[in-house]
Amino acid sequence: MTAASPQPVIHFVGSIPLPDAETVFRTLSATAGPRLKRLPDGETGIRKTWIKFLQDELASNPAIEVATDVPPFKFVQWDGKVIREIPRLRLKPNARLDPLSFATRYADMAIESWHIFDRLQQEGVIPAGVKFQVSLPTPIAPTYNNMLPSDRPGLLPALTQHFIAEVGKIATALPHDRIALQWDVCQEVLAWEGYYESGPVDVRAETIGVLTTIGDAVPATIDLGYHLCYGSPADEHMVQPKDTAIMAEIIGNTTAGVSRPIQFFHLPVPKPRTDDAYYVPLETLRLDPRTDLYLGLVHYDDVTGNASRLAAARRHVRVDGIATECGMARGDPTRLPALLAAHATTAGLAV
Repeated sequence: MTAASPQPVIHFVGSIPLPDAETVFRTLSATAGPRLKRLPDGETGIRKTWIKFLQDELASNPAIEVATDVPPFKFVQWDGKVIREIPRLRLKPNARLDPLSFATRYADMAIESWHIFDRLQQEGVIPAGVKFQVSLPTPIAPTYNNMLPSDRPGLLPALTQHFIAEVGKIATALPHDRIALQWDVCQEVLAWEGYYESGPVDVRAETIGVLTTIGDAVPATIDLGYHLCYGSPADEHMVQPKDTAIMAEIIGNTTAGVSRPIQFFHLPVPKPRTDDAYYVPLETLRLDPRTDLYLGLVHYDDVTGNASRLAAARRHVRVDGIATECGMARGDPTRLPALLAAHATTAGLAV
């Protein structure tokens, strides 16, 4: 049997159904303060729907156009429900993308939230020692969601350089010892499950190449983490995972590829998965002792299930922290108080 961390972390993936960053910082600190290592700004505003706003950003690029002659991509969740139809984008003939032509504003939004975080921490609202967590999508996310498969290789290198530049701006503006950066790995997991059409590049090689590149782009003096998930635009997975095997493979290959330390990985646990079979693949992980593993096993109004999922996981892997499966902003906002209370209760069980 594996042991849990003596002080299990409460990890918040990113999005929170609250109106602004200050409210997020105050609410989460009051609820989970003693068990926080890092604190996101809640991804409020245009990030509430995660990367949906990037569709317009990409479509407005002078090198990209909407493929009006191609049917939109149907974003279908596990039960067959079409969540949204996404217009396809492609490169204009003979166009070459300039990384400087994108304006996602991720760095600007992070720096703006940091000033609020810093003020509240100085006032004692946010506990001392808690780091400000910047949660960013990988460049693969909008590439797979929005571009025609044939045009992905034309977008991905430039978009990767853009995101690396955003990390550089954050690293220049903010104190390294007080921040963390989490890469959100969703479309990659779905692609390994066969969710997207095949393109001209091998999905697995492309995924590990990009995750390694963007991981190494984060200075070693800044905490680095990866959040793996199966998507939750309507608070439901796009694919229900059979087990953790694909995620364990991604974690293992990313760990082997990134040359700097990785502080944490987070992965989801679906509500029904109190069975050992889901967690067995995690036994293959060979994480550095300094790398924490956080499991998204906290579900709404399911205290018994949260305890069962935690107990099952601990039979196979060291659990250093607990969380929800993904961000919470797409769920029912009236559930937030109960979910926050469930985090505290479940973390207490992990001692």
